[in-house]
Amino acid sequence: MKEKNPWPVTIIIIVIGVIAIVALVTVAVLQNMPLSQKYKYGIVLDAGSSHTALYIYEWPAEKDNNTGRVEQTHSCKVKGPGISSYASDPWKAGESLKECMKEAEMKVPGKRHHETPLYLGATAGMRLLNMENGSASDQVFQAVEGALQKFPFSFQGARILSGQEEGAFGWVTVNYLDDRLKQGLETTGALDLGGASTQISFVSSNYNGSESPSNSVTFRLYGNNYNLYTHSFLCYGKDQAMKLMLAQQTKSGPETILDPCFHPGYNETKSYSDLYNSPCVSNRKPQGAPATFTHMGRGNFQQCQEVVKKVFDFTSCKYSQCSFNGVFQPLLQGPFGAFSAYYFVMNFLNLTNTSIPLDAVRQKIKDYCATPWKQVMAQHPDVKVNYLQEYCFGATYILTLLTEGYNFTSESYSNIKFIKKIKGSDAGWTLGYMLNLTNMIPAEAPDTPPLPHAGYVSIVTLMAILLFILFLVSLRPLWRRCSKHPRII
Repeated sequence: MKEKNPWPVTIIIIVIGVIAIVALVTVAVLQNMPLSQKYKYGIVLDAGSSHTALYIYEWPAEKDNNTGRVEQTHSCKVKGPGISSYASDPWKAGESLKECMKEAEMKVPGKRHHETPLYLGATAGMRLLNMENGSASDQVFQAVEGALQKFPFSFQGARILSGQEEGAFGWVTVNYLDDRLKQGLETTGALDLGGASTQISFVSSNYNGSESPSNSVTFRLYGNNYNLYTHSFLCYGKDQAMKLMLAQQTKSGPETILDPCFHPGYNETKSYSDLYNSPCVSNRKPQGAPATFTHMGRGNFQQCQEVVKKVFDFTSCKYSQCSFNGVFQPLLQGPFGAFSAYYFVMNFLNLTNTSIPLDAVRQKIKDYCATPWKQVMAQHPDVKVNYLQEYCFGATYILTLLTEGYNFTSESYSNIKFIKKIKGSDAGWTLGYMLNLTNMIPAEAPDTPPLPHAGYVSIVTLMAILLFILFLVSLRPLWRRCSKHPRII
């Protein structure tokens, strides 16, 4: 008589157990494996005073509640001036956008076109035009909207942003890209210098909005409350400030001015009508002025700064403290990111490193302004003359605005970082604007899984191995029986 051999049954049980465990681990891995990434897109047109730029953003489509990180994937600078310059020929404003919009059609996948939101936000240039001629402003917007509606995107309209919105959205952009909002870190203030306006926005522990509440904007982002101070100074962008500065020097209607903010040897004939064609200076045009004046350069930094200071009002202030023109400003706090014209001017002069002492910055600007105009042109043959001629004024204005206007000192100046991009995305209001309109930043911090994918797989695998070992241990009595009972034939 043969005793029944238990090993075949044991082997079958072990094989089934191994298959079950492998299946368990495989299902766990596949169920939680990241899917191949798909993206959504958004397009924002920044219609500034001097030019228009288009930005394309993308983010993971599978993220719950659209909480995936938004990144800039493409930008296109529209050829020609800003749309406010087409007041006399509004249809040209729409035509000017078509080339960049065709680029957007190519960059955004075709199957995503119909669901991609398209926004146009106009800033200080259109704010000025709207003040001066509301009908012309409306006609420009009609032309722009008509042109944009012909493209296959989900056009969400075109409108003028308030100065406060421009400042606040710039602050959101800077802090979103630096991951400061999501991580609850100390925020970075935003300094934005455009052609027609300048904005300052920051969070200060000394400001709760009770003093000058019109400067207060409250956000709740990722579970944290932010009481933001923000103010926009219309007519104090770089281009309009230069008109204010020249208006100071031409108020008597001279035929020639010797301008300390332009290089020695600079000599151009300019039109009084062109100088005073902006609402920022139109009421200052001298009576009986000639048609033109000769604009000559002197290149003296100290004298330039004295002329620049005259465009500000530092005397009137009904609050505990002010920046300029009687506008309340709390004490500066924390780091600041300075972008747009701040960056372009200071980068041209190799002065973006704010660890350089302020006195050394002044000296470098002084030396640059004193450089003869012919020498400057010879040193920078590839730079357009209309940009090159303004860097002396631009640098002097920036330094005066920051130190005399916003009250940065020799110590706090080093808290400023001149920036163009953050992690590949342009610094500016456009990303913050789109994030707000698409609700991409949650008010509360999103829930996170208790374990990342790798941790989950590791624990499931470990548990499966432990179960397998326990199963083998449970078979020990069977092993003993097999070893103690020899087969009987």
